[in-house]
Amino acid sequence: MTDLHADAVRALTDWAPDAAGQDALRRDYLAHLAERPDGMWRACLPGHITASALVVDPEGGRVLLTLHPKVGRWLQMGGHCEPGDDTLAAAALREAVEESGIAGLALLAVDGRTAPVKLDRHQVRCTGKDRPENTHLDVQYVALAPAGARELISEESLDLRWFGWDELPADTDRSVRELVAMARGLV
Repeated sequence: MTDLHADAVRALTDWAPDAAGQDALRRDYLAHLAERPDGMWRACLPGHITASALVVDPEGGRVLLTLHPKVGRWLQMGGHCEPGDDTLAAAALREAVEESGIAGLALLAVDGRTAPVKLDRHQVRCTGKDRPENTHLDVQYVALAPAGARELISEESLDLRWFGWDELPADTDRSVRELVAMARGLV
């Protein structure tokens, strides 16, 4: 078991979500990790843990979303864990910085602790068009943008834009809308 695997178990064990559905997902994620020592990595099929972060500008009342090239929808920043990630939170922050181009992001601490705010399980084809879809067990955080932050689009995005809390694109899926609502209530 890697340190990242152990950290993910700790982070999910210590997190106490408010919603019953979230607790059921949390238990499913922990069962996955108990069964799969490789459960953090892209090569683990049919599913693996991923980490993401919704970048928010609390002062501006807005969120930064990326138009994902594979999914074709506006999403929070995120993706696969990598061997250099020491913690699940660090993986989410790394992904947010890489995809937003914003240095100085900081994960939101709730009650003095950095913890996930939401979980989302979804099907995606992340290993190539010739491979079957697999399951992302996404652990979602909130990243706070520093004042005056300027985004810089990366090669991992078709577009990158700020949206007001109540001005999300019409085709934004339910999961992202829920994450935005949760973030808004926390900041």
